[in-house]
Amino acid sequence: MIKRIYDLHKLVKKGKVLIIYGPRRAGKTTLLDDFLKKDGGRHKLVSGDDIKVREILSSQEIREICEYAGGYEIFAVDEAQQIENIGLALKILVDNLNDLIVVVTGSSSFEIVQKTGEPLTGRKRTLILYPFSQKELLSLWNVSELKEKLEEFLIFGSYPEVVMAKTKKEKIEILEELANSYLLKDILSFEKIKSSKILIDLLRLLAFQIGSLVSLNELSGNLKIDVKTVGRYLDLLEKNFVIKKVGGFSRNLRSEISSKCKYYFVDNGIRNAVIAQYQNLKLRNDIGGLWENFFVVEKMKKAAFDRIMPVNFYFWRTYGGKEIDLIEEMSGKVSAYEIKWGVSKHKFPKDWKENYKNAKNFLISKDNYLKFLL
Repeated sequence: MIKRIYDLHKLVKKGKVLIIYGPRRAGKTTLLDDFLKKDGGRHKLVSGDDIKVREILSSQEIREICEYAGGYEIFAVDEAQQIENIGLALKILVDNLNDLIVVVTGSSSFEIVQKTGEPLTGRKRTLILYPFSQKELLSLWNVSELKEKLEEFLIFGSYPEVVMAKTKKEKIEILEELANSYLLKDILSFEKIKSSKILIDLLRLLAFQIGSLVSLNELSGNLKIDVKTVGRYLDLLEKNFVIKKVGGFSRNLRSEISSKCKYYFVDNGIRNAVIAQYQNLKLRNDIGGLWENFFVVEKMKKAAFDRIMPVNFYFWRTYGGKEIDLIEEMSGKVSAYEIKWGVSKHKFPKDWKENYKNAKNFLISKDNYLKFLL
């Protein structure tokens, strides 16, 4: 059993809804089940996939909804994004059953936020559950062992089922199932997109551009769809926890690029599954991109799991080609990270050092990376 970073016993509160969202198969249901088993209180767990549950909770009937959850100490809804008017239903519960603890999970931040936003203003707390972080994996392996398994994480990622799989063949089979059956499920369902081909083609293009600036016009030309549609698809992919968008950092120089973005995959294994590439690192020519994707997303996980808010992530680049891979801004303090797989020394650009004198600058290598993630 790998201990998750969140202790729901410390996060739930009567009169408020705890919302847990994140990628499909990242462990939300397991986390919820474990909490309910250990709590010991009388609880009711329902699923948004159940037609009867959807009918009752979307009815907006106060008496019916309260009777459905009444008599329990904890009321939990899994896959809540499937339920129309779920925000109003949850508001009814916390407003009328003051001693009830309410927990819901969802795999689409767009659907959950949209459906719970206004009704639950001041009545909710939200968490994002990503695939395992390096800090969580410390409950299974020590620092030395994590370093030994780095190649596995770069190739196969850290989805719970993948981490626990014993063989390379098992890991690949799980990733293929995730990529083909679960990755785009919510987008295809809620957005009424008839075919996943364009979305998969878009992800493949992004997979080959990790660490590079992404041009929507270029993507539009390659996919033969208009730029607005490309932008909408990218937004949907991010809101469904497939990719993460990082914008340009700009404060002082006219030459700083701030209008373009980079995109990273929430999990390295999914990135490799999209392009069906599982070779060992010594046989690959994309190790730099894999390494950058891994470190950037692990920093995002750490910020979310440590409940450090707000943290903003950027890249820095000038029109002259000078660049820094990752900029982290927190409470006005700036840290710059240059992420290099096989480099032991690095000089940060003169323009950066002169204009951001108070920034802390770090070179991230396979020798020191855990220092910044644990």
